[in-house]
Amino acid sequence: MSTIKITFSDGTTKEYEKGVTYELVSRDFKGKYPYVGVSVDNVIFSLADKPETDVKVDFIDFFDPLGAKMYKCGVEFILEVALKELFKDSEIYFLHSHPKGVYAEIKSTHVFTDDDIRRIKSKMSQIVQENKPIKRFNVTKKDAIKFYTNKGYLEKASNIQNFSENICTFYVLEDYVNYFYSEMPSSTGVINLYDIKYIGDNKIVILLPNALTQGRVPEFIKYDGIINSFEDTQNWLECLGKRFLCNINDDISNSKIRDFMNVSELKFNDDIRNVVKEVTRRGNIKFVMIAGPSSSGKTTTTKRLKTYFDCCGYDTIVISTDDYFVDRDKNPKDENGNYDFECLHAVDTVRLNKDIKDLLEGKEVSMPVYDFVTGTSKETGEKVKLTEKSIVLIEGLHSLNDDLVPVIDNEAKYKVYISPFIGVNIDRHNYISTTDLRLIRRIVRDNRTRGRKVEDTISYWQSVRKGEVKYIFPYIHQADVILNTALSFEIGVLEVYAIPLLLSVGIDSEYHEEARRLLNFLKEFCPIPSEYVSKDSILREFIGGE
Repeated sequence: MSTIKITFSDGTTKEYEKGVTYELVSRDFKGKYPYVGVSVDNVIFSLADKPETDVKVDFIDFFDPLGAKMYKCGVEFILEVALKELFKDSEIYFLHSHPKGVYAEIKSTHVFTDDDIRRIKSKMSQIVQENKPIKRFNVTKKDAIKFYTNKGYLEKASNIQNFSENICTFYVLEDYVNYFYSEMPSSTGVINLYDIKYIGDNKIVILLPNALTQGRVPEFIKYDGIINSFEDTQNWLECLGKRFLCNINDDISNSKIRDFMNVSELKFNDDIRNVVKEVTRRGNIKFVMIAGPSSSGKTTTTKRLKTYFDCCGYDTIVISTDDYFVDRDKNPKDENGNYDFECLHAVDTVRLNKDIKDLLEGKEVSMPVYDFVTGTSKETGEKVKLTEKSIVLIEGLHSLNDDLVPVIDNEAKYKVYISPFIGVNIDRHNYISTTDLRLIRRIVRDNRTRGRKVEDTISYWQSVRKGEVKYIFPYIHQADVILNTALSFEIGVLEVYAIPLLLSVGIDSEYHEEARRLLNFLKEFCPIPSEYVSKDSILREFIGGE
């Protein structure tokens, strides 16, 4: 029998009989955690697949970003099967990403209890221990539409109708069939770390390990504000009949999307106005602290807040903590020797607090600006001074952290956490990840404003995510309000810019598979012309044309 040579990521090479599966090969290259897939020439394959020629392989687990997505989908599929086995008439809806995993709802006439969740977890453990295969198979578009129409999953059938390809990839576990926007693990036995927390009202949070949790199942934090913000958007969309992607695509194809875009912009403005009304109602607030992860729209949100405060008669001062970065040669470095631009000590907190103290004492303060090209701080010549009607908006990564400006009394602060929690779901089992939305926003903006290649943005993204987990998420619970900065139609606009950029990532790039994953996701959305976007929209922060 003929043989093939497989080279592992450490440079070692072994010969195998042709027809061997990657799963069998992986046993000769054991890692700390079970492998969920394999990267071959920068393309992800299932461990059930077989190499046809000599190849170099890199086995991936949930420490790899793409492996983490495969692992998540595997957990979701196992949960769906376990629920159906125990509660035949129940349906799981995976609603949205959660800082610790996935937020989901069980649709059922049965009111679930903690005991019911324990039964589901026990059934999931059984499925994992039995190491059942998750098989991949292809069906025609016509058969897929018929399958989901007969099941009553009309939003899935409608999505498949919009697929550009004539073949759909499905997965089967036991007798249950579904599709996911990711390659799947080849069997259930690799899914050995997760937890399910019941939060009442048939809602659950699925806790998942990844590189950002150092491979551990994270400690549960409910994040009421984030869940409430998402549900507010979801309920609003439900009233408008815009619950799923197919509803938005229908509006585009029927030339009705501009009405929905206008309504979405009005809702965002209404949410901004409510923040200003609450600050005004409290009466004792002098500082509004605005924080959010990368590409959440902090700049536009802060400008919009300033406009509303100005309209209410305030003398509004805006301070961006980015302008208080220390000179680059003084910037702290991380454990790998790279500049850590995300940490608190990257900000010149001494000068920031002195300037705030001077403002509180009635002094005039000269405002700095940071030059990101030279990596140095400069003076703008602009001077500000507090008046009786002044309110100060402090925007930046660390604005929820009291250690940023301890000179300000907490009673004088109102804390705003912003992030784009898009409420439109692709279908009941596939949601739009907040992280993916922010990454797509950043890819478009980085290319437009800095000429940055897609590979560079994706390469730096994990460092950005690590900083968010370390420096932002621990303070979310301190926020007085969670502000959703997503526009429910925006991916249709972003894809016009993002798709050509992602197509530029070649097969030889280590980021090819991530670019391909994002492309497959974006292609589900009908494009929306940018001229439909209002000039003051938060989207203009990313696509330009303000």
